Amino acid sequence: MSEEKQQVSRRTFLNYTLTGLGGFMAAGMLVPMLRMAVDPVLQTSGGGDFTNVGLAVDDITTEPQRVDWKIDQVDGWYESEVSKSAWVFKNDKNEIVAFSPVCKHLGCVVSWEGNEDYPNEFFCPCHNGRYYKDGTNVPHTPPLAPLDEYDQKIENGMLFLGKVRTREEAKPREEA
Repeated sequence: MSEEKQQVSRRTFLNYTLTGLGGFMAAGMLVPMLRMAVDPVLQTSGGGDFTNVGLAVDDITTEPQRVDWKIDQVDGWYESEVSKSAWVFKNDKNEIVAFSPVCKHLGCVVSWEGNEDYPNEFFCPCHNGRYYKDGTNVPHTPPLAPLDEYDQKIENGMLFLGKVRTREEAKPREEA
């Protein structure tokens, strides 16, 4: 074995030192950016999934009525108040139904009996889209899918609406 010490040249020393220093500086810049990107994902949501829409169950009839309400929405660090709407009524089985007013054709807003020629139907004025009262689309009209439905539950005699679901995803109704 050789007892000679390996001498580190000035160039090698500076190369190792500057590379290490550059790595620490890069890590110092990347960690806050990663935290900013990941932190909102790890935050728990503030409220529940359901919102009181201010409609008592006793006030719901077989005639669809439009219900409007606002929710607080948080996107990362941006908080906003978003308006929501639904068509709410009781069907033939006396079950409460809450449809999204968004047409499945191009996203326009449907209205109940919005056209004199089509009574007892939801009507989309954008392209004459029509839906029966049960939310299914009328054949040979632009919408190719039925209206989406809101998750719902009843608490203390008041209607609470949740997320919008397609007919296939719709959950059974809950009562508390």
